[in-house]
Amino acid sequence: MKAIETALSLTQAYKLGIERFENMLGDEFSKAVKLMGKSSAHIIICGMGKSGLVGRKISSTLASTGTPSIFLHPAEAIHGDLGKVQKNSIVLLISYSGETGEIIALIPALKRLEVTIIALTGVKESTLASKSDIILDTSVDREACPLNLAPTTSSMITMVLGDALAVSLMEVKNFKQEDFALTHPGGSLGKRLLSSVKDEMKQNNLPFVEKQSTVQEVLVKMTEGRLGLALVGSKEKLHGVITDGDIRRALIDNKQFSQLKAIDLMNKNPLIAFESDNLQVAEKRMREAKIQCLVVKNNINEVVGVIQIFE
Repeated sequence: MKAIETALSLTQAYKLGIERFENMLGDEFSKAVKLMGKSSAHIIICGMGKSGLVGRKISSTLASTGTPSIFLHPAEAIHGDLGKVQKNSIVLLISYSGETGEIIALIPALKRLEVTIIALTGVKESTLASKSDIILDTSVDREACPLNLAPTTSSMITMVLGDALAVSLMEVKNFKQEDFALTHPGGSLGKRLLSSVKDEMKQNNLPFVEKQSTVQEVLVKMTEGRLGLALVGSKEKLHGVITDGDIRRALIDNKQFSQLKAIDLMNKNPLIAFESDNLQVAEKRMREAKIQCLVVKNNINEVVGVIQIFE
């Protein structure tokens, strides 16, 4: 089909664009990362049209990976929003041609603020390039657009360059999972990293049984608790834990299954977690042990809950 051929020609253009980008990386890129890494101010990203849309994405990626950033619309900047730019800030100006009117109009004002201008442009001989402190080359052999007009390959390369800056800055700043969670508290990773076991554990109606409880009594408690386990003992003194797996193994191995007591079935040394433990650490412990529940204790060794994960 013609549509598939056209799509494949686009992916081929993108592959060639990436290869070209790899060969263009050099001292200017390293210099940009070094300066951005040292900056205490927000990194300002500015672009018009499609470059502006890419710029918003770059700014968002930087902000979420440890490098505070603001997107500044160039048309609005010359009507007051330039106040967002601090003296000695670092400003990334995006224009493939390097001649975008709204971008060029900003340069005199930015110079007065003594900012560092980093140009993301495909034309090194452009006005933007000549007025910039650092030039990051986003040039491509041709756009993937059949007319070689619509920003396609060049937009992709600019976005790749922005991601490369963000990832490099993450390493420079030693940005870790815990830092990522702080800027993504609503996501699943943020929830796990910022939550403790206490936040997610089941605390009410825990399925406690006595050591001499019958198999039938244990099964009733397990069914009521809906956790796939029974706790042998009390809140103050835990003797062991009985899981679904313990029941199945005993049923297969013991001809006198119905005569067994809780003490015969229980694991005397179950894995536990403490209520102050990080949720992600507890989940990792369960996955490594191939279990779905952990008994939770407090700092005076009392049973206070059960934490459960679902695979």
